Amino acid sequence: MLSKEQINEIREHLEKAQNPIFFFDNDVDGLISFILLRRYIGRGRGVAIKSFPELNKEYVKRVEEFNADYVFVLDKPEISREFIEEVVVKNIPIIWIDHHEVEDNRRVSNTQFTLLNYYNPIFSKNKQNVPTSYIAQKIADKKQDLWLAVIGCISDNFVPDFYSDFEKEYPDLCRKKPDSAFEILYESEFGNLVKVLSFSLKDRTSKVVSMMNFLFNVRFPIELLKEDNKNFLILERYRQVNRVYLKIADKAKKIGRNSKKTIFFQYGGELSLSAELANELSYRFPSKIIIVFYVKGRMVNASIRGNIDIRSATLNVLKEIDGASGGGHKHATGARMMVENIQKFRELFEKEVGYSAY
Repeated sequence: MLSKEQINEIREHLEKAQNPIFFFDNDVDGLISFILLRRYIGRGRGVAIKSFPELNKEYVKRVEEFNADYVFVLDKPEISREFIEEVVVKNIPIIWIDHHEVEDNRRVSNTQFTLLNYYNPIFSKNKQNVPTSYIAQKIADKKQDLWLAVIGCISDNFVPDFYSDFEKEYPDLCRKKPDSAFEILYESEFGNLVKVLSFSLKDRTSKVVSMMNFLFNVRFPIELLKEDNKNFLILERYRQVNRVYLKIADKAKKIGRNSKKTIFFQYGGELSLSAELANELSYRFPSKIIIVFYVKGRMVNASIRGNIDIRSATLNVLKEIDGASGGGHKHATGARMMVENIQKFRELFEKEVGYSAY
């Protein structure tokens, strides 16, 4: 976890920021991180980052559009050097809060700018890796927002130390003494809170902005789950995406039951659900490696899960594939490549991990 000094530094930056822009990874951990910090200071715009794997220079125009005086980047492992250079030349500070596993030399090379401040718990003294939403809750330190932080943490497969407080207050939503975060996610009503927000992010920008505006003022979990005129569009989107998700997940689980060691599942369409599918498959089939390919046009997004060091394996394989990129955590990572490289990736990955890894 970050030190008290680092937490206080971030608070000072937040308090100085009069018109900040928050760029966050396009998942629930990133979203909740933004919401918690936005509720803490009561100002700022949020933009979900859809470029992979980095926050690229195309997002500089959003900084200019909002006339931002501070840039906060949440839950993103990479920022392009072009983005950093174009922002700092405007004399705008960048506060980068992340928890992904990255090489130390990348961190050093990216922080040779005096206006760039980088915070990551894996470089702290105890090297505890916690979700960005957990860090955001420690920064904001608002008891009334603790339930939101739990949503962010559980979505990132992490049971926070304040989960017991949440469970006492909302026992009907929770699992008592769960063995894992994913047990809470897939075996309790709580999972619907995560899915509602995750699926709401898969909508048009105007609808995502409306959803975020709703979250700025929401007080209790029931306000997300019980339909009314304030959350109707959010829940309608959830139902639309969930119908698609359940059909695809059913096919994936059938393949999973017939797979011995590695589950390869490939699908296409308008909705990118590979991360959600890979997470559920990793829970349903904990002894297997999961690789979900989402194909759209000529590009493929791969979500990879496993109980071995799949991050290292993935990065080693990607070195052999032209134009491919990826990164993430030790047991959960992602990759992007051209569609013609799917078979090559499969073959190289199986060779890289070897049967002895199982």
